[in-house]
Amino acid sequence: MTTIIGLAGSLRRGSYNSMLLRAAAELAPEGTAVEIASLRGIPLYDGDVEAAGMPELVTQLKDRIAGADGLLLVTPEYNFSIPGVFKNAIDWLSRPPADIARVFGGRPVALMGATPGRGGTLQAQSAWLPVFRALGVCPWFGPRLLVSGADKVFDSEGRLLDEGIRKNTRDFMSQFSQFIARMAPKGERR
Repeated sequence: MTTIIGLAGSLRRGSYNSMLLRAAAELAPEGTAVEIASLRGIPLYDGDVEAAGMPELVTQLKDRIAGADGLLLVTPEYNFSIPGVFKNAIDWLSRPPADIARVFGGRPVALMGATPGRGGTLQAQSAWLPVFRALGVCPWFGPRLLVSGADKVFDSEGRLLDEGIRKNTRDFMSQFSQFIARMAPKGERR
């Protein structure tokens, strides 16, 4: 079984990116489980807080990512870039620096995103690239999943209704799962 930790970079209850993450989990291929994690409750990064002890939520999330086969980041786009709450979580997850290799090093990672606007999170997805380099992840550069007009593609319960986007999400998850399988050395698959 391939395990992917999925994170949506928005805390809003009606987040389109959380809806897209749930759709990705639902549409993942057989043999792939997407475990949805949350950024809720992670405090603003503060070196004094870190010196007093790593917040338990951060430690738990680090351990979940370190134990997974891949990481799926579902990013909103705020002012043409990465949302602060998402970047803050990654900053915590990369502390102390000695943990970066355990949590992120060589880990397959994929990006997707949804927005009510027309740009489909293209700028935010591009803004993640230097962060990926710093973390030493192995980004998957398959077809991008950029959901525009997100306010019109989900129903009131948060289910993805648009059949074209459902197909693209299913294909995205299938291809990302195949990438993870190719990345795992023989005999080291969970």
